[in-house]
Amino acid sequence: MESNDRLILKVKEALPKDVGRGVVRIDPDDIRYLGLEIGAIVEIEGKRKTPGKIMPCYADERGKSIIQMDGILRENAQIGLDEKVNIHKTDYKPANKILLTSLTSSSPLQKSKDTQYICSLIEGFPVSAGDRIRATLFGAKFYDYKVINTNPAGVVVINPATIITIESKSAAEPDRIKISYEDIGGLSNQIQRIREMIELPLKYPQVFERLGVDAPKGVFLYGPPGTGKTLIARAVANETEAYFTHISGPEIMGKFYGESEERLRRVFEDAQRHAPAIIFIDEIDAIAPKREDMGGEKQVERRVVAQLLSLLDGLESRGQIIVIGATNIPNTIDPALRRPGRFDREISIPIPDKNGRLEILLIHTRGMPLSKDVNLEKLAEITHGFVGADLQSLAREAAMRALRNILPKIDFEMSDIPYETLMTLEVTMDDFLEAMKDVEPSAIREVFVEVPDVKWGDVGGLDFIKEELKEAIEWPLKYSDVFKKLETNPSKGILLYGAPGTGKTLLAKAAANESGVNFISVKGPALVSKYIGESERAIREIFKIAKQAAPTILFLDEVDSLMPQRGIVSNGAHVSERMISQFLAEMDGIEELKGVVVLAATNRVDLIDPALLRKGRFDLLLELPKPDEKAREKIFNIHTRNKPLANDVDMKKIIKQTEGKVGSDIAFICRKASMLAIREYIEKQKDSHASQESSEITESSDTAQTGYRFSISKKHFEAALLL
Repeated sequence: MESNDRLILKVKEALPKDVGRGVVRIDPDDIRYLGLEIGAIVEIEGKRKTPGKIMPCYADERGKSIIQMDGILRENAQIGLDEKVNIHKTDYKPANKILLTSLTSSSPLQKSKDTQYICSLIEGFPVSAGDRIRATLFGAKFYDYKVINTNPAGVVVINPATIITIESKSAAEPDRIKISYEDIGGLSNQIQRIREMIELPLKYPQVFERLGVDAPKGVFLYGPPGTGKTLIARAVANETEAYFTHISGPEIMGKFYGESEERLRRVFEDAQRHAPAIIFIDEIDAIAPKREDMGGEKQVERRVVAQLLSLLDGLESRGQIIVIGATNIPNTIDPALRRPGRFDREISIPIPDKNGRLEILLIHTRGMPLSKDVNLEKLAEITHGFVGADLQSLAREAAMRALRNILPKIDFEMSDIPYETLMTLEVTMDDFLEAMKDVEPSAIREVFVEVPDVKWGDVGGLDFIKEELKEAIEWPLKYSDVFKKLETNPSKGILLYGAPGTGKTLLAKAAANESGVNFISVKGPALVSKYIGESERAIREIFKIAKQAAPTILFLDEVDSLMPQRGIVSNGAHVSERMISQFLAEMDGIEELKGVVVLAATNRVDLIDPALLRKGRFDLLLELPKPDEKAREKIFNIHTRNKPLANDVDMKKIIKQTEGKVGSDIAFICRKASMLAIREYIEKQKDSHASQESSEITESSDTAQTGYRFSISKKHFEAALLL
């Protein structure tokens, strides 16, 4: 601190919701120290001066002498993260006129008639000549502009009366949209580790010289598609102001001898000339697969791997050139690349958890006019398995649904949508929930199963079984803190067994629907292959997908056909034994892969290999008995609740007559009785020469046209019981 009119503070990242708003956050005590009020305009002085609107930071950031600024303000002040800036109160005036130039050639908002809309997006922003400002449009789409000059000169605040003029961007100028760390959600730990490995060597190479160690050469990022690997690399390059070269693995490959190696050498030579530099190799598995897995026809790939190893070992500007590799299949990369001294650190970019999903949703909805009923916390809870790209797609689809609501108000003969119509656009919670029906998690897209709309109430009886399933599946999700506190792990596997038709599959559907987790259904024949090792690989892949999309229910119907007892099967015995061994290995591995519940169903528990049934694999064995009288009454109520029953139907008598029947038998009886009633109705229509085949079935039309009231009577049930 210097005096009461100035403060020196350390720069930290902004909150996702503050990006592009011209807001800086500091400690409320610092605001009082400067003699300012919330919302006051301050000047931030780094290598350059820029204005910002002051707001208080949240409680966990207080007392640290920090200022939270987004990447745009950091660029305007020409300052980096963890560097120090000088802030002080400044004078400002309302902006009469400002001249902007677009930094993106694709910006749709470049015409004079768009200025009213742009003004509404950037109203209240403090700016000065030379600053970059961002207009965040509907959704997460944004366009950046540079302030060429202002009237009056100096610091001005944009207001509704400001006249905005936009200069078109020259097509020859490259786009200058920059990604900052605030544009990445749910990966704060990974970003911190990457900054340690990349920013320190690029900015402060002398630190490593003092420590007497070599700076890292490479960082290897791996994780499912859509988690943000490429985005992280671009953000790091922007924040370090390093020269950035992006190459996709397949682009390196050439058809002529030595061409692929030459292209790779040129990339590294270019980076050497422009050091400090970052070389980002996307889909590195395409150019550096395991050499031992290559046949004689893969000589090009062998040479490319050898060339890449040579280039990594030969990097002279140690610490001034960093190579970042990214892939979603890390196990296919040549092991020689993955040793220290080449790719020094491997960082997993996982599927985001609930808090990560909330951060990503905040980023992708920060420019959206959200309705008051939108609950992003709830959306984060129910979007299990969604990666950043999926959540971006979800936000875009919700916005498109909101757009459809105003389509009737748009006159398509007009060249532009009226400003007033644009201002009525609003995205509701229903838009998001409807969009979720069209956007499924990319991690399980290939095995995605549409969960039927089955609820616990659609399963008659079995109250004890339903409670056990709720405790095993729903409780670990809803009360995870309690499980952690008591150091208790939920069940790994649940086996439902009982006579055919008792409701095993129906219970699995209800459990998946009610818990709201991802549901993967596995059918035995789909896993069996005639090629050695393929069946085991299919089992590994299913568990891998379930782990990535956790929390997940992995449902194995008729598990006895998949996992029969070893030693008693003759045909295909070796395949079955290998599949069982692989399955047992995966089940034992679930302890570290939290969030996966294996739910299996069978009517022949005696045929299942005993090794599966021990504690620690299938912990919970639930037998589904044949329904008693009370349970049969509930099942009949479910299957007849929307059916017109005649007064002569005695349900209590029918329930007693169905002793020994299971749920599927009762469903068949109700369906058959309905079909008999329909047949009788149609025959009576024909006899009375009543009108059309398509006439609507209502009580009034039935009685008026045929003298026959449509209903299911006692005789229909009696006939159905005899079948």
